Amino acid sequence: MGVETVQEEAKTVDEQNEAESTVSVYVMGKKYEVPEGLTIMKAMEYAGYRLVRGAGCRGGFCGACGTVYRMEDDYRLQVGLSCQTVAEDGMYLTQIPFFPANRAKHDLESLDPDLASLMRLYPELSRCVGCNTCTRACPQDLEVMDFMAAAMRGDIAKVADMSFDCIMCGLCASRCPSELVQYQIAILCRRLYARYLAPETEHLRVRIEELEAGRLEEEIDELMSLDEDGLRERYNARDIEE
Repeated sequence: MGVETVQEEAKTVDEQNEAESTVSVYVMGKKYEVPEGLTIMKAMEYAGYRLVRGAGCRGGFCGACGTVYRMEDDYRLQVGLSCQTVAEDGMYLTQIPFFPANRAKHDLESLDPDLASLMRLYPELSRCVGCNTCTRACPQDLEVMDFMAAAMRGDIAKVADMSFDCIMCGLCASRCPSELVQYQIAILCRRLYARYLAPETEHLRVRIEELEAGRLEEEIDELMSLDEDGLRERYNARDIEE
């Protein structure tokens, strides 16, 4: 997470004493006293940092606020999303809004939805030792190891289904001892599934034909004129194809 210091110190001692209870956290090696119960993100803002990137949705959905932390007197590194993880006393924080993992370049149209394609692009997949570290690191509680096992079997549809809620935060890869990029492998499987394996949706086909023929101009103009409440109402009343 990119941060910019906007004041020299955190809250004054008098302001700290007004809080019912505080915890000590370390941001970039500097100690701050913050109110107990704040998330890491809110604790950093309380300490005087302005979040200039890596803040994202603040609701645990976008995966932009990955955090590595260690507790005092504990050698183990832990990971989480700073908008969801509660700050604890003695927490040493490091923000990682982007994990520098390999993303294989590919042309989806030239790939087959099979194990051979996965192994050609991500040969490290074969190094998975089934340690389950990726699952334990996932802030969405996804069974990451299980869909990596499905990937090693070439079960593209299974991977796509099990990884559907992945938010691409990269925390699984950050903890993997075999240096897999689970989230990149998973999104490739979802794309392969959508392109080659998912059954064609009749409603979508019809709408695309209408769009290409220019028959939706009036409807698009109507949607563009709606305010947020109107859009929500239309969305909630939409027809959902089985």
